[in-house]
Amino acid sequence: MELDKDLQARQEARGLAKRAEEAQQKLAQMPQEKLDAIVENIAKVFYDKALELAELAVRETGFGNVEDKITKNRFASKTVYEAVKDMKTVGVLKADPKEKLWQIGVPVGVIAAIVPSTNPTSTVCYKAMIALKAGCSIVFSPHPKAIDCTMQAAKIVARAAVDAGAPAGCVSCLSIPSLDGCRELMGSEQTRLILATGGPGMVRAAYSSGKPAIGVGAGNGPAYIHRSADVNHALECILRSKTFDYGTVCASEQSIVVEKSMEQKVLALAAQKGFYLMNEQEAGCLAKLLFKPNGTLNPQIVGKPALELARMAGFSVPPNTKVLMAREQQAGPTRPYSMEKLCPVLALFVMENEDAVLAKAIEVLSHEGSGHTFAMHADDKDVVRKFALQIPVSRFLVNTPAALGGIGATTELFPALTLGCGAVGGSSSSNNISPMDLINIRRVAWGNEQSAVTGKQPQAAEDDLVRIITEKILEKLK
Repeated sequence: MELDKDLQARQEARGLAKRAEEAQQKLAQMPQEKLDAIVENIAKVFYDKALELAELAVRETGFGNVEDKITKNRFASKTVYEAVKDMKTVGVLKADPKEKLWQIGVPVGVIAAIVPSTNPTSTVCYKAMIALKAGCSIVFSPHPKAIDCTMQAAKIVARAAVDAGAPAGCVSCLSIPSLDGCRELMGSEQTRLILATGGPGMVRAAYSSGKPAIGVGAGNGPAYIHRSADVNHALECILRSKTFDYGTVCASEQSIVVEKSMEQKVLALAAQKGFYLMNEQEAGCLAKLLFKPNGTLNPQIVGKPALELARMAGFSVPPNTKVLMAREQQAGPTRPYSMEKLCPVLALFVMENEDAVLAKAIEVLSHEGSGHTFAMHADDKDVVRKFALQIPVSRFLVNTPAALGGIGATTELFPALTLGCGAVGGSSSSNNISPMDLINIRRVAWGNEQSAVTGKQPQAAEDDLVRIITEKILEKLK
């Protein structure tokens, strides 16, 4: 009997999950040094394949550009490796005689990993490296729009892992792009944790699977240019961030917020750098393209350069245009510019004063993007503190490109392509996800008070326990 596609996908998911569990049982017996060697080899091999995989990803998905995808692939391999290479993740992590407490790192087990179409190859390397560093095996579920490049990335990683001594099956990828297959993987008996990077529907499915999950919510970060900021530097940061891979990084800025007193200065400098402020008619034409009638982002605009977006919307812009901007004052489902736009398009909010900026930023994030990222450009540390204490995000970035700062490329945050949004964003973690998020801690604790059973001091209680056990053993030997 020939199985249909969905049944084949489910069967494949079951098979890969079982094989991953067998591999993970072997990984769990490996010392830290062996896991480190595996991760190191993955990083080296993947780094050398950065160009090949970048070209494949752009060709298959049509998102972003090759140069920046090369940078992402190198970041996911070399930069992530440098961050994890000295981490202690398995075995005894800490043993302090004074505390009478040991902490032992224990892998969570088989990980189901959802891969987005915007970062289909770099995400594979990053997630595989943090998983294997933690002693976990991993099974990837690719996006249908990026299945070939995701599978190729997974094959490269798997081969590098096995060549370094990892068990076969520790890294694998579903070959049939099916929602049923993905759900089967997430809900399988072997899966212990889900790393969900993708659209809101997939993240919700991960959390409703009945398994522990680390999901990533929508990014919709505002960027506030404060009156104390170096405006030229601020705009350079936003330009670099918003054009990086044509806006496909979820931490990238989605709006600029300024006070009325700063409006003209910001706009004058922005125009010189390639920011184009659309008129009302142009903004209306582009708005029709950004989202589908059901409110979901139109994939046709994702990762496209500003010049192409303008052409698609039916208007012309200067040839040096790099970012399109539209004036906006409200946030909500009928305001497309107030939402996440995975392309070089920004909203511009002009507010009367600093307190109005704070309120607007919270309003925008409350509509979409809570828990994700906020960028601020300011030299006044008091105002940074004021905003940082109130803005509902997990990453509050100061004077840095948000796309690069959020993932840890230009900040001291852990270098990651999965960015937790915390409880406020519907996520189980607010971290830049690292190997430490993929282990459990077993605590070995010694008594440090009088025994609750005998009333004797710990050593006396321990002696009594040894005596009792010895007597029982002797009785069995008679």
